[in-house]
Amino acid sequence: MLSEHYTLAAAIGFLLTILSFLIVSKSQQKVMYHRLSSWTSFISPQRPTSSSITPPRSVSPDKKAPVNAPPPADYKDIFPPWRRESLSIARGDQCLDAGSEIPEFLVRERLIPFTADYRICKSPASTYTPMGISLAEVASLGDFTDYAELSGVPLPEPYQDFKIETALPRPYRPLRWGYHQTMSLNRLQTDWWLELEKSYAERIKERKELFDKNGTMVLDYLPGSELGCKEVMEMALQFLCARYPQYFSLSNSEDQGYVFHNGILHNQTIIRDMHPLHVLLENVPEDFAVMIRNPDDGYYYFRAGILCSSLGWSVASKLGMQLKEIHSPIPDYKEKMEFSMDRYFSKLPTARPIQRGSWGLEVDTPLFMPPGDPHEKYREVQLPETELPLSRIHLRVDWQTLRRLPLSGAIIFNFKALFTPVEDFRFEPHIPHLLHTILLHGKPNIMAYKNTWHVEHVVLPAIELWKKEQEEKGMVPKDWEVGTLAEAPFFPGWEEYWKGRQGF
Repeated sequence: MLSEHYTLAAAIGFLLTILSFLIVSKSQQKVMYHRLSSWTSFISPQRPTSSSITPPRSVSPDKKAPVNAPPPADYKDIFPPWRRESLSIARGDQCLDAGSEIPEFLVRERLIPFTADYRICKSPASTYTPMGISLAEVASLGDFTDYAELSGVPLPEPYQDFKIETALPRPYRPLRWGYHQTMSLNRLQTDWWLELEKSYAERIKERKELFDKNGTMVLDYLPGSELGCKEVMEMALQFLCARYPQYFSLSNSEDQGYVFHNGILHNQTIIRDMHPLHVLLENVPEDFAVMIRNPDDGYYYFRAGILCSSLGWSVASKLGMQLKEIHSPIPDYKEKMEFSMDRYFSKLPTARPIQRGSWGLEVDTPLFMPPGDPHEKYREVQLPETELPLSRIHLRVDWQTLRRLPLSGAIIFNFKALFTPVEDFRFEPHIPHLLHTILLHGKPNIMAYKNTWHVEHVVLPAIELWKKEQEEKGMVPKDWEVGTLAEAPFFPGWEEYWKGRQGF
């Protein structure tokens, strides 16, 4: 049992690292491959000797490169875990045959076509989603149904002390040293799926401007994604209303249908008047990618998304691709990675969403950087300190979640970019020590992926000073052996520090 748990955890971490590949620039993708291909070894980093990428070790003629799994399975006949028993609880007798057993062969024969709109399919009572739920049952559930019951993921507790004017994101510092110590992944903390901060209104405005400027580069959808888009939108709005009831609410009337009331922006969104992804654009400052199962082959395809925080790629460049096509630039992806990825997508349960964070160092706070963006130039040079003061350098954390939707069976990859001034680390125990060690002794391919070289000449002297300060003040023992913190992705005393900065 322990072995199975470890294997699953490794696969999850490997999966999210591959998905992180999507948000790096093309110049980093070959480096990212080395990280992916060695994921399960969890080796300790070493000091880089240059900024060049070390080529993979050659394989002797009498030895074959290892593969990570047997030949690909026929996923056409493999379905995600069903939760039909939750239908009767979600809406009681209104569900047709709610909770009754449905033979898998029947679902297989009558799956909704890949590009079909669930709302206009013929024979809804005998057409099914990959979750074994008929389209008639989907319709009977109505809008804003009990997704907590359907998915097995509870709604969050109300955050009564929350004030948007002073709100700060939790201080995510996913810094690890000694990769054998942790796999850097956890089950989703359901109260924190969508975390708001005082920049909420500014970020919504920025994302809408990005859409106005870039259009389908940041938001688009293909036929067959309708149910998945509706589900994730409704789940997100339900979350906001449950978590922040002082700011958000939903009403339902005969003339307007459902209306989302936003007390921060002081406006309202009539749900039926716009596509679900546009509802998210108007109200949720996070990115969502919708992956849909194709009944013809059982594989998952990127069919819809709103992505305003990607670096080096866009929705337009990846939309419609199968998972393996998205990752085709990675050398040996088919031989070493494809099977594990496809198998994990086929088996992910709705009740086990997961979270993790990746990080890098940036000049200023770039949110969306498509290929050729002028901001990429900052990564190519070390600017003189007269042009690059420490105050311009930020830790960027992409906090990521992965979950399956309970009706469509779609898989949602969502993340948000969080920026923290590096200067804040001065007051955060152990963080200067960890970052200093990683920057000086990190494994070359990992550090090339992190792309920190362009700011290290400014950051290293500062955190060296803060290390000494923290030791002199007793914040960190002088003999502390640098390692991943037990509080990761935070640090000792983070909660009191975080609350204090918000005036609690």
